[in-house]
Amino acid sequence: MRDAPQRALVTGGAGFIGTNLADRLATAGHAVTLYDSLQRPGTERNLAWLMERHPERIRHIHADIRDHATLSEAAAAADVVFHLAAQVAVTTSLVSPLDDFAINVAATVHLLEALRGRSQPAPLIFASTNKVYGDLGDVELTRTNDAYVPADPRLRDTGIGEDRPLDFHTPYGCSKGAADQYVLDYARSYGVPTAVLRMSCIYGERQMGTEDQGWLAHFAIKALTGETITIFGDGCQVRDALDVGDACAAYLGAWRNIDRVAGRAFNLGGGPRNAVSLRQLVRHLEDTIGRPVSTEHHDWRAGDQKYYVSDSRAVITALDLKAPVPWRRGVTNLVAWLAAERGIHLPISSQLEGTASS
Repeated sequence: MRDAPQRALVTGGAGFIGTNLADRLATAGHAVTLYDSLQRPGTERNLAWLMERHPERIRHIHADIRDHATLSEAAAAADVVFHLAAQVAVTTSLVSPLDDFAINVAATVHLLEALRGRSQPAPLIFASTNKVYGDLGDVELTRTNDAYVPADPRLRDTGIGEDRPLDFHTPYGCSKGAADQYVLDYARSYGVPTAVLRMSCIYGERQMGTEDQGWLAHFAIKALTGETITIFGDGCQVRDALDVGDACAAYLGAWRNIDRVAGRAFNLGGGPRNAVSLRQLVRHLEDTIGRPVSTEHHDWRAGDQKYYVSDSRAVITALDLKAPVPWRRGVTNLVAWLAAERGIHLPISSQLEGTASS
């Protein structure tokens, strides 16, 4: 992060990751403009929380990312852009592919054009996704301990690297993948300093999880409220979980090191040590809240990956990141925060940071 105060634009800034990132930026003394339409549940609460914490450093532009004139005006005043605004659900993209394209691709290109038009373009850090690698159907898997793992021991030890061929599935995968490539090419073709973070499962405080996005928090909320969790598939699918504080450190690190990493894409997740299946998460939630959790199974969803774990070695090395929070400890902390938000009492052991082993 730059030492002197800077003007940061965070698109989707009242969302889960955007809120945490904006809080970090404002705490460090930077002026932060949040560009957010406030359409997603919980964003108004996140905005109010930020404004209360940083009344002098947070500014909000209430606009749709498809309002290209307003977006360009916001970008013109920024020293750095963190582009997190997106249509984030595979299911929504299947229903409305044109909206998905307009939000994820067209708006991103307009934002890049606004930066290219400046005499000295501001850096842009883009929030991409592991879905750019498709369903990984060619990766041979075995099932053990209620989780899929690669049959190849080397892949099991390292996870999916950036050298994995891109393979877009579903309109969401196509739109995020296309935007990902545009962002990288604007560094190559036009010299706009950009970097891409292809995220896996990010979780943490201020996440208002839904069935389509933020599944880890969604499971935790259902468990706390005694509702049945719907699992699509057999529940042995695996993701690598990364605490949002660690994710924010990567975004700030990409900005701080943009002169060295411009034009590069990094896989961002918890890595093999933070790999967790849906079934394993449910068991940990039961231990944390002290009672059984009800689940039901439905058919697999289109484009779902049975296994995705990031090879995080490149991003850790390039951005000088610390080891991520162990997933059990992080999830325990998230459950405690969600319970406090809802006035739900938990067993004493569940309210203490680090009570769960990693």
